[in-house]
Amino acid sequence: MSEAVIVGGGIGGLATAVALSRRGWDVEVLERAPRIEAVGAGLSLWPNALRALDAIGVGAEVRSRASEEGSAGIRDERGRILSRTDIAAIRDRYGLPIMLHRADLLEILRAAVPESAVRTGISVTGVDEEGVVTHSEGESKGDLIVGADGIHSVVRRAVCGDITPVYAGYTAWRMVVTPSEPIGDLGETWGRGERFGFAALPDGRVYCFATANLPAGTESGGLAELRRRFGDWHAPIPALLAAADPASVLKHDIYELPPLPTYVRGTVALLGDAAHAMTPNLGQGACQALEDAVILARVADERGDLTHYDRERRPRSQMITARSRRIGTVAQLSSRPVVALRNASLRLVPPSAQVRALATVLDWTC
Repeated sequence: MSEAVIVGGGIGGLATAVALSRRGWDVEVLERAPRIEAVGAGLSLWPNALRALDAIGVGAEVRSRASEEGSAGIRDERGRILSRTDIAAIRDRYGLPIMLHRADLLEILRAAVPESAVRTGISVTGVDEEGVVTHSEGESKGDLIVGADGIHSVVRRAVCGDITPVYAGYTAWRMVVTPSEPIGDLGETWGRGERFGFAALPDGRVYCFATANLPAGTESGGLAELRRRFGDWHAPIPALLAAADPASVLKHDIYELPPLPTYVRGTVALLGDAAHAMTPNLGQGACQALEDAVILARVADERGDLTHYDRERRPRSQMITARSRRIGTVAQLSSRPVVALRNASLRLVPPSAQVRALATVLDWTC
């Protein structure tokens, strides 16, 4: 039986463990945290990710714990439409994305991995391309070593040396809110160097996120700062902020990786944020990790030569990373005249063009 050591027990690592174990591999997942639990809030999964989840046998269960996400488009701070989404056309061509809590997806993936396969509280310190992982409890060996250990990956050093993540220029806040009244219209609002978005979760709660142009490492005032920045924006944003719990607000500076020259070396392969950490503007971070998991498992099991994984995954994931970066650059514009021009331009783009532009991202099959 072939053996795989997977470093990282997040979405990409667990999905890879599921994919390989269902192909008959013996898997070992090494997770640094003392337990696998969700750090985050809401999560959107686009149809390409749902196909990946179907391929590893958990798509139906994920859908049963999610709701379809039908964004109304993009507005300005006063609530005026800048870009309207053609929900019907997206549903007909690709299927709608779904929204669920990150904790639910992790729970489903964890339950699909053999209980004994996951080892928590393990800090990995080194990897060699011959299949040896050095960690706080000794060593683990495998025919395949998977680096699913995030943007600050230890495994990545064994593949392409030290790579420094790049700050995108803005920070993000996330939270889950229980509103006093149901929220109908969903979508994003773009201001000057700031954004606010919200989407319904299946249980009546609402996932909210916000961004602002700030120097890296800027201290945040938490919910009070969000209310100061966004409290006079259009409804229902003030009501969502009024209903929020200060303890639920998460803040993270947004970083991405520069394009790596390769995702593989010898028996070691990178996936997810370890390979292509991207800005969240396309909602594709977790989706690309799920695609990675399916393709890596297939290549490792059927072909063995990991360069096929690199050739299949690197161009696509780096294209999506670059596209997400460009969207963020436009969305975070802050000069008043430039923002006015951006907003006017958005109003001229027909919904049909938006639907067609999604093809390179969503028309992916296993």
